[in-house]
Amino acid sequence: MDLFAYSWAALRAAVADLPDEDFARPSGCTGWLVRDLVFHLVIDAQDVLITLVTPTEAPPTRDAATYWDVSASPPAGDGPFDALTVRLAAAYEEPRLLRYHLDDLGSAAGRAAGLADPDLRVETQGEVLTVRDYLDAYVLEWTLHHLDLIAHLPDVPGPPPESSTYARRLLERIAGAPFPGSLTDEAALRVGTGRRAPTEAESSVLDTMTTRLPLVLS
Repeated sequence: MDLFAYSWAALRAAVADLPDEDFARPSGCTGWLVRDLVFHLVIDAQDVLITLVTPTEAPPTRDAATYWDVSASPPAGDGPFDALTVRLAAAYEEPRLLRYHLDDLGSAAGRAAGLADPDLRVETQGEVLTVRDYLDAYVLEWTLHHLDLIAHLPDVPGPPPESSTYARRLLERIAGAPFPGSLTDEAALRVGTGRRAPTEAESSVLDTMTTRLPLVLS
């Protein structure tokens, strides 16, 4: 629960400090500029708010690891949702408007998460999770998108180490195997989710695990 707030606050702070010109730079998401990624975060915040006010008495059907649908095909960035995101992000015209909307909805999502009962069951996308598992899953979401944000912005601070370590462990649960200890958390997350190809040295230590990668999460 604490890591959700910590990782989300760090990501929003990184966006808040971006100069206007950085919103037009590429992000780590195929086909998306930074502004498109930031708009996606607005939608994520909205989803968190909606889910936290959708309680259910039904038993959990997923946890923080099984929350994710996994495929081996990286997104091409040309799907209908991707195109809609690009159009809506462009409609803001000025980065300050996008910053404001993320701060407004993002702050509300953070407050709602802090007030939620971690054992409460909530429904999202036809599945049921405890609030604790739902927010834990979002630590991985925030951490990966923080890495996407800084993919071409080397001077922007990255995700907190605690968030990266937790996100790595959760990705290892999804993979069903640990990443080699010689890989940094960032490398494990980027390579493991197909955000970049492994280097020759990384492929060597990954060995047979490469057959399970990438883990494309949605």
